[in-house]
Amino acid sequence: MTTQVFLIQAHKDLDQLNALVEQLRDDDFRVVVNLDRKCALDPAAVHPSARLVRDRVDVHWGTFSQVQAVLNSLAQIVAEVPDFDKVIFLSAQDFPLLSNARLKEALARHAHQELLDTVAIGTGPGQWAAGFRYQYFYRDDGPRLLRWACRIVNRAMRATGITRRLPGGMRPYGGSSWWALSRACVQDILARVARDPGLVRFFRHCACPDEMFFQTLVMNSPFAPRVLGQNFRYVQWPEHGARNPKILDEGDFERIAASRAHFCRKIDSEASAALLPRLLALRAA
Repeated sequence: MTTQVFLIQAHKDLDQLNALVEQLRDDDFRVVVNLDRKCALDPAAVHPSARLVRDRVDVHWGTFSQVQAVLNSLAQIVAEVPDFDKVIFLSAQDFPLLSNARLKEALARHAHQELLDTVAIGTGPGQWAAGFRYQYFYRDDGPRLLRWACRIVNRAMRATGITRRLPGGMRPYGGSSWWALSRACVQDILARVARDPGLVRFFRHCACPDEMFFQTLVMNSPFAPRVLGQNFRYVQWPEHGARNPKILDEGDFERIAASRAHFCRKIDSEASAALLPRLLALRAA
């Protein structure tokens, strides 16, 4: 049976993290947990069947630290897991909707595809009007002087109509931060980052690069024809352009059960307390 690797990014709620690891405990699965370096979770208390990422990052929302944490995790996975089909990237607030046996079958059906939610960034029909995220300079995690310099430069760029362009003539793509990518695709991403430090320098000054970096690299690579454009996650977004998905509760169960998703998010141990038993029953059905 092909090995699957589940990479879980976590920063709070140890019990919820360990419950997710327990759900994924299987001889054919490898679970890797990357703890935000600044979080209060005790690494020694993480479920013993999970491997921990050693090179941890102080993660801040909307900054390249989110991407760097994933790159560090992927490098360790490729080095330590000799053969696997995919890395399935999860948040600790995700929950599986399929039993492990059915999850294996579902992933096997997509063995030769990259499960990546993606859309071209631009102003045309069907495109995502998020060009501002890379066309100007952002560095919210940098020193105050650097943040101030970015604002000054951006004002000058807007006044003159100058914008940044992606390195190497790449086309920009964006989408969900959560995906499932093959070993070969992951290796290609890591090799390109090592070969071209300019990629990291460019995306370090983008806004919310975790929603662009992997889509852009994959869609500008030989793996683009393999992209399914679907990550099989059930997410419910509130209206009016909310920054965060809705915390799922029992009232969302029927929609979750009717979806074709492999996982749902966001789950909260308190707000989703009545939903979780129904999700467990769904997995067991």
